[in-house]
Amino acid sequence: MAKRILVACGNGVATSTVVASKIRDYCKSKGLDVQTNQCRMIELHDKGDGYDLIVTSGKFSDPDIKTPVIMGISLLTGIGADKTLEQIYQAVKD
Repeated sequence: MAKRILVACGNGVATSTVVASKIRDYCKSKGLDVQTNQCRMIELHDKGDGYDLIVTSGKFSDPDIKTPVIMGISLLTGIGADKTLEQIYQAVKD
């Protein structure tokens, strides 16, 4: 069964599409099937639960969300992207 990852950015379109694609490609290269969905940061409070992981393009904190959150800004800047991708993989591989 595919792991479910919610990718959130400011508007829920452009940057989250790039981040989601990189996550899917990386996990697929490691033999892990993941399903990504995208949303705007302001939608996380309502949509955050029910996923295995949330990856954001900005700082996010919400005590009501129990899903683990990883900051994925490096997937846009390229600085530290490999480390972030491995962190995401480790968070959802089991």
